[in-house]
Amino acid sequence: MSAEADLRRRWLAVAVLAAAQVMIILDQNIVTVALPAIREDLGFSQSQLVWTVNAYVIPFGGLLLLAGRLGDLISRKKVFLAGLALFTIASAAVGFADTQALLLGARFVQGVGGAVASAGLLGMIVMLLPEPDQQAKGIGAFGFASAGGGALGSVIGGVLTEAVGWEAIFFINLPIGLAVALLAWRLLENDRGIGLAAGADILGAVLVTGGIMLAVYTLIEIEHHGWNSPSTLGTGLAAAALLAGFLLRQAKAAAPLVPLRILLSRTVAGANLAQALMVGAAFGFMYFTVLYLQQVLDFAPMAAGLAFLPAPLVIAAVSMWVAPRLLARFAPRALAITGLAIMVVGFVLFAQMRADGSYLVDVLPGMITTPLGFGLTMPALMTLGMAGSKPEDAGVTSGLFNTAQQVGGAVGLAVLSTAVSSRTASLLDGGAAQAEALAGGFRVGYGIAAGFVALALVIAVTVMRSRAESAEPAPVPVA
Repeated sequence: MSAEADLRRRWLAVAVLAAAQVMIILDQNIVTVALPAIREDLGFSQSQLVWTVNAYVIPFGGLLLLAGRLGDLISRKKVFLAGLALFTIASAAVGFADTQALLLGARFVQGVGGAVASAGLLGMIVMLLPEPDQQAKGIGAFGFASAGGGALGSVIGGVLTEAVGWEAIFFINLPIGLAVALLAWRLLENDRGIGLAAGADILGAVLVTGGIMLAVYTLIEIEHHGWNSPSTLGTGLAAAALLAGFLLRQAKAAAPLVPLRILLSRTVAGANLAQALMVGAAFGFMYFTVLYLQQVLDFAPMAAGLAFLPAPLVIAAVSMWVAPRLLARFAPRALAITGLAIMVVGFVLFAQMRADGSYLVDVLPGMITTPLGFGLTMPALMTLGMAGSKPEDAGVTSGLFNTAQQVGGAVGLAVLSTAVSSRTASLLDGGAAQAEALAGGFRVGYGIAAGFVALALVIAVTVMRSRAESAEPAPVPVA
């Protein structure tokens, strides 16, 4: 095969992997707009309904790190295809679900499949594109897939739910999943992992998977039980104990699940922490803006979904075309700092929303500014988060980055939801009208989200180093 044909194959493979990421990430948010229809059809109570989302998020966040390492040990291609098959089959089961138990069980399996399929995708893209300029474009495409997939979920979910029915948001994964699997089978080269004996840290895998899943469960239940409840404190302490045990295990294990040199890298640790804070704020942006559009501005589901369309369009344009060109000229740390500063401005704009507001004045400015900053920042953080990744560790480093994203989203949404609910209830008790109380609560949420991003900006300035500034080696490609 000529060099030109080989490069074309690699880019097609990157496009297929990005499409898989869009489908998987989309399913975290696509269900949000459809929740009222699911509740009506299957008889969920309001407190039970949240598990339609949580049943997916808990296994997804908990298994990413283990799934990424399995790709390094066994085969990234085989692990990806196995996870994709499980995700696609589970999607069909969700669409056919006619009871609460079947829907929640299928959503859990869907989350498992999503984690297994997506954990090593970033590492695979980095390995496919060894040249810095190509790698920047590939990371930009994956950045859009990760960020744009979440934003597209609200758009597609609203349109399909109102036009066809909530089942369609899951059935759509069948043709997409099958097409992605067939193309990936043809385009991705067969790879062999380094072998289970090189890193089959079973105890470490049990500790980190249990710890992360329990931590995510604790965080998403805070809104119902409160921060100081025995349930929250008990599960939170148990999660902390498991994760502490995992770190001790990694320090002593002959073949650790995650080498400590990855966890102790300033660049990698800073990028993961900044990303967790940024994604926590972004989860609040998507969640509260949908509620504001529907509950305050009285938008129908389809209209609320279409109102989100500027977000994925801006993210696509910035992350796929603007960010790669800037990364070719400037250090990724500088781009991350710029993007985070723009995001702060976006959340400050959202924090001005009014009960008698309008889409053009109260939503659209932030709907453009916040994704603009996100589209600049995510590719830069991905570049820094994979800094120093060796071929044998690319999957677990990718899984670590995705784990930080999921845990950051869970933490952010728990904190923001609690603050918004508390402020809304306080305003209602004080005699405020429903719309004014909701808008007041959302303003507090957006203000805290701005604080999250500001803290990420501080980390980018003080902790992270660009690859050029560090002694860490650039990723080494694997054919």
